Amino acid sequence: MSDTLLIAPRIRQIDTLLGGQDCLTAGFLVEGPRPALVETGARTSTETVRRRLHDLGMGADDLAWIILTHVHLDHAGAVGDLAADFPSATVVVHEKGAPHLVDPTRLVDSAGRVYGELLDSLYGRMLPVDPARILAAGDGERIDLGGGHQLTLVESPGHAKHHQAVLDEQSGTLLVGDSVGVLIPGAPALRPAVPPPDFDLELSVGSLHRYVGLRPERVVLTHYGALPDATAGLAEAEEALHRWVELAEQVTRDVPDAGVEEIAAAFADAFVPPADQLAPEVRARLELLNGVHSNAAGIARYLARRRSREEGGVAPR
Repeated sequence: MSDTLLIAPRIRQIDTLLGGQDCLTAGFLVEGPRPALVETGARTSTETVRRRLHDLGMGADDLAWIILTHVHLDHAGAVGDLAADFPSATVVVHEKGAPHLVDPTRLVDSAGRVYGELLDSLYGRMLPVDPARILAAGDGERIDLGGGHQLTLVESPGHAKHHQAVLDEQSGTLLVGDSVGVLIPGAPALRPAVPPPDFDLELSVGSLHRYVGLRPERVVLTHYGALPDATAGLAEAEEALHRWVELAEQVTRDVPDAGVEEIAAAFADAFVPPADQLAPEVRARLELLNGVHSNAAGIARYLARRRSREEGGVAPR
């Protein structure tokens, strides 16, 4: 697959080559008089994204906007470096995510607990962004690309509290970050992206319903690319969320002390095809990017919060 691909009028998909592997994580250049980069990729991808932008004609003062769907490191880790490379660009992020760009310490510490050694080897960390460069955006914020072309931010919590999709109404293209899930080339089905600490089933489903109401012509995943059919893909994403959560609920009913390991084992049995049906390299890429253990941890945390609410207790944060 090409390093850059025109996926809609004036929207170019950029392969960030996360971990040196293709078709795992994308960024998107939306062209216009005031062009925007949506998603920066991880900090380890900085040089790749910088080179791709320069190849597409972006000089230091040409990029007007850097837009993040959320601040997880595979989507936003390069933001500080690219903000320095493109000093005229305003960095746009959900208002709940903005403090993490000003001071990434808590974000990086949390990622370190989740990723361990992969934090530095695969993702890297994050440089802070000058608060004067940040637009802390709310739902419906419009980003002016010039020439009558605008992007609209669509608040879409569930994967993260600070998640937002980016809608290009002119082309009917909806860039959805992680809120619809992960579908990398060679994988047999869309897989939910529901890591800790923020996953919430009801919010996720609500975000998917909102997308359906927008009637997009194409739905584009950061991991990785446009779904074959926007309407069918959104329906599949909702069905998958319910199946994964329902299986976790079943495990916790059947095994009184079941935890993340037991849920992850059930997910592996139910949702990971056997070796003769899934190429080893695809299996490894899925586990690297969106492993069953991460999803099990996110769903287990969600179920614990829900039980606590139902029992009138204090939900875990």
